[in-house]
Amino acid sequence: MGTATHCPYCALQCAMRLSPAGGSANDGGMAASAGRSGVPASAHDGGMAASAGKPGLAVAGRDFPTNRGGLCRKGWSSSTLLNSPERLTAPLLRGDDGSFRPIGWEEALDLAAGAVRSTQAMHGQDAVGVFGSGGLTNEKAYQLGKFARLALRTSRIDYNGRFCMSSAAAAGNRAFGLDRGLPFPLEDLDGAGTIMLLGSNVADTMPPFVQHLQGARDAGGLIVVDPRRSATAALTGSGAGLHLAPTPGTDMVLLMGIAHVVLQEGLADTDYIARRTSGFEELRRSLNRWWPARVQEVTGVPVALIRETAHRLAGGVRQAAAGNGTGGTYILTGRGVEQHVDGTDTATAAINLALLLGLPGSAHSGYGTLTGQGNGQGGREHGQKADQLPGYRKITDRAAREHVAAVWGVQPEDLPGPGVPAVEMLMSLGRPGGVRCLFVHGSNVAVSAPDANAVIAGLQRLDFLVVADFFMSETAAEADLVLPVLQWAEEEGTMTNLEGRVLRRRAAIEPPAGARSELWIMSELARRLGAPSDFSTDPETVFDELARASEGGPADYSGLSYPLLDSGAAAYWPYPAGSAGTRRLFGDAFAHADGRARLIAVAPAAPPDELHRPGELILATGRLLEHYQSGTQTRRVTELAAAQPELALQIHPVTAHRLGIEAGDRLAIGNGRGSVTGVADLTQDIRPDTVFLPFHFPGGQSANRLTPAATDPVSGMPEFKTSSVSVRVLEKAGAL
Repeated sequence: MGTATHCPYCALQCAMRLSPAGGSANDGGMAASAGRSGVPASAHDGGMAASAGKPGLAVAGRDFPTNRGGLCRKGWSSSTLLNSPERLTAPLLRGDDGSFRPIGWEEALDLAAGAVRSTQAMHGQDAVGVFGSGGLTNEKAYQLGKFARLALRTSRIDYNGRFCMSSAAAAGNRAFGLDRGLPFPLEDLDGAGTIMLLGSNVADTMPPFVQHLQGARDAGGLIVVDPRRSATAALTGSGAGLHLAPTPGTDMVLLMGIAHVVLQEGLADTDYIARRTSGFEELRRSLNRWWPARVQEVTGVPVALIRETAHRLAGGVRQAAAGNGTGGTYILTGRGVEQHVDGTDTATAAINLALLLGLPGSAHSGYGTLTGQGNGQGGREHGQKADQLPGYRKITDRAAREHVAAVWGVQPEDLPGPGVPAVEMLMSLGRPGGVRCLFVHGSNVAVSAPDANAVIAGLQRLDFLVVADFFMSETAAEADLVLPVLQWAEEEGTMTNLEGRVLRRRAAIEPPAGARSELWIMSELARRLGAPSDFSTDPETVFDELARASEGGPADYSGLSYPLLDSGAAAYWPYPAGSAGTRRLFGDAFAHADGRARLIAVAPAAPPDELHRPGELILATGRLLEHYQSGTQTRRVTELAAAQPELALQIHPVTAHRLGIEAGDRLAIGNGRGSVTGVADLTQDIRPDTVFLPFHFPGGQSANRLTPAATDPVSGMPEFKTSSVSVRVLEKAGAL
């Protein structure tokens, strides 16, 4: 039968089964499911063998509500790396000459603990920091937060979810009183007549998701907002919907323009606004200045298309209200509208539009945001974020501190206060008053962080850097000590997908002899550092403690257990003890004390770079179908690396002609923060004023060498989507 588990990559968490290669793993997997997944051939590879990587495990898709047996290229090849020759299998210590040598675990842990003691003796407790990941299991994310606060006694902990979901989370908490990416099951989208996707290219980033858009496509109601004609935007062709291509960084203005039309042309749900929201009058006044003609001037989106979008969104609601089984409108946001210095307010503008239409909490419509990383939802709920404690509690809340301290067996005053967001922490590395000793778990900040050159310089300034990883990532290459840890198919645990559904991850194979669980590493270090409380090495025990620590919090897992999850129960949080969980949120009330959602007036902020300067273009960054995050894993998969082997700059042919660029030319792309090289990819699927780079490549091809460290003042989200760059030819295609 094999091992039932979930894909190690994105937050769709596609269900799969792992079996010994050559066995029968398929229960509706690749061959059986490719045709019914609803994913166009251009958006998913149906030809990769299930055991392509020869790792000893075959992969089969497993029927599940989110993926219905389908997997993307990354999922089908996910087992390849389990037996990679590049796998780290012993702790590595950097020598004086810069080279690494293997050492034993006892020596490695003694060195790490000693570095903590000496650093804190010289510079104070907050001179030690922790950087976590939205890819860690719930158990590891929870224990990492506890480890930082009780064993390291530091407030300096944050994680790479700050680069992914922080603006969406801040906007959701502010408007609804609660942040769960999708407050409804993904299957609800199947019956929608209208779906508006902003800043998300799901056809490349999570291809099996596309099948849930098919109903809206059939109704001509798929609306995609993206400055590129991405694979997702292309799904609107042939009458399937609308593609709006605003100037990068103007999504907020576009959303306010659509909301203006909704109000001015009588499309708003006035009864819903009166019953379920507050703040309407201030919002209405703020929208008065964004009439369609003015919005067109700022965004480049034609007036007619702005009005058509507003009417289409409202029409879907009316169809559903008619009760004929059709219709329904959903607005979904992704990183493209959130990774800005005004990302929280842009996500808020999308929420405002959804509230004006009466979508959130409706039986037939809704608003949601698409979580990116595999455990991006659970990773931000249980304590590895600078200002949070388990259960999505605020670390500054007295009652929250008392509850969690009681579970941990310490006094509330033993817990540090809030730390600082990721970018601020990274920019402090090795500086006076900043972090001098850093632990990194499951993240590759040398590639993924903004202003990557500055981050790498900070890593090199540290007194001591410890990186826990299973490959020698670009961040691990800067470390003083590298600790080899388990991969996804070697460990038990739980993940929380983009719907807020808690899932079981199961071990299918034994790990290499030299690798260790991060739970074990934290337990051993906590013992060496004389930490109070228990640090179990057993994932189920840690999960049970997480459930107790989360009890009564917004993300309440207290009614969950491994036996319940193993039974196949659909477990959506909040799941208080004695309940059956919460499949859909906000049906009766929002999570604010008065039960009302907040309509919040917002205004666009100036981008960190002056855009549209003579000779410069707007750089947007994002993902490719074949790669994931910093590429630490996918660049090591032969098939994926062969399909996308290096950095390529998407540029419009008209712009390329003006700059003397031809397809395949090697280019220099740069600004005041750094420069990278890549090949020219000419395409009409991008605006002439915009270029696009993927962020999966390291070194001289690292797009984040160009992105600024400027952040959203509410969420701490970096500005990844609108940098100003110049482009020039380094070498003509075919040149010797």
